[in-house]
Amino acid sequence: MPGALLSAESLYIGMEVLIAVASVIGNVMVVWAVKINKSLRDNTFCFIVSLALADIAVGALVIPLAITISIGLQTHFYSCLLVACTVLVLTQSSILALLAIAIDRYLRVKIPTRYKQVVTPRRAGLAVVICWTVAFIVGLTPMLGWNNLHRLQQNSSIGSDLVITCQFENVISMDYMVYFNFFGWVLPPLVLMLVIYAEIFYMIHKQLNNKKLTSSHTDPNKYYDKELNLAKSLALVLFLFAISWLPLHIINCITLFCPNCKKPIVLLYIAILLTHGNSAVNPIVYAFRIKKFRTAFRKIWQQYFCCKDTPALEIQPSDRKEMPNPEPQQAAPAQKEFLKPDLLQQQQLPPSEQQPDQRTEPPQEPKEHPPSLEQHTV
Repeated sequence: MPGALLSAESLYIGMEVLIAVASVIGNVMVVWAVKINKSLRDNTFCFIVSLALADIAVGALVIPLAITISIGLQTHFYSCLLVACTVLVLTQSSILALLAIAIDRYLRVKIPTRYKQVVTPRRAGLAVVICWTVAFIVGLTPMLGWNNLHRLQQNSSIGSDLVITCQFENVISMDYMVYFNFFGWVLPPLVLMLVIYAEIFYMIHKQLNNKKLTSSHTDPNKYYDKELNLAKSLALVLFLFAISWLPLHIINCITLFCPNCKKPIVLLYIAILLTHGNSAVNPIVYAFRIKKFRTAFRKIWQQYFCCKDTPALEIQPSDRKEMPNPEPQQAAPAQKEFLKPDLLQQQQLPPSEQQPDQRTEPPQEPKEHPPSLEQHTV
């Protein structure tokens, strides 16, 4: 049994190292892609960058600390508590970033013509700051006193030097994790995001059906098709986050409501790996589901890793038409169709006939007066 436990712990540490490397590299690529591709500098991708920064911190900071905790290192109580609170802060920031993304996509579909006026870059930056502020408040609450120090002192499980075996359950109160963290700041945002994405899909399908019935113009359909594809990708990110984090929270509920129930250590390791693995999954989703990210990732790989010269990424015309007003879009093609016959006639005429026409067209009206004066004199 000790040999099996040791092998399970070794496998766990090896998996954690792989996840940490993949998480840091993948999310650095996400931030890098937004930097080099101007069409990704959108309010939605601002929240995606915030989510990527939290995932980078998970790979570079949280996972090494989690490996240290799994070894059973003897540390001061508040040092171990600070490590555990760091995990809680980053988890909460990821949840709030996902909620901000969901609200942003909802407004983009609900008020497409007024979206840029309502969701400005300044307001989006303010929303990111608010998300991180709330995450720090929620995650650092155990540092203010809601922890297991008093219980450990009552059980004489800790000495006057406050040195303990650093484990998550030794320092974090399960009352806080279940009632405050899970029931207050994890489950309600997940349910709210589920409702928001359901409403987004309903509105998009409704708009697409209405456009097919009432208009043959394709630009509004392209807009809502694009919104539908992006909403599916972001909903997939939300789904993977819920699948990754719910098992660990369910284990916490079992620990609180059934203290005598045995929890296999392998099951606990799997739940922890799922939570950390979620940080490495999002860049893969972006690469396979969002074309702009895929193009930027390919450019980064070819230019900086394969040392190949690649052309600079340019903003595509469709990137500037993501929030169209259907009426102006219908007028623009009509103007182009009206101008096309004139251009074709000029191209068909010989050069000798084109130049006089181009020179005499602007002053046509002033030259009509001399003949009329001659007729009066006659």
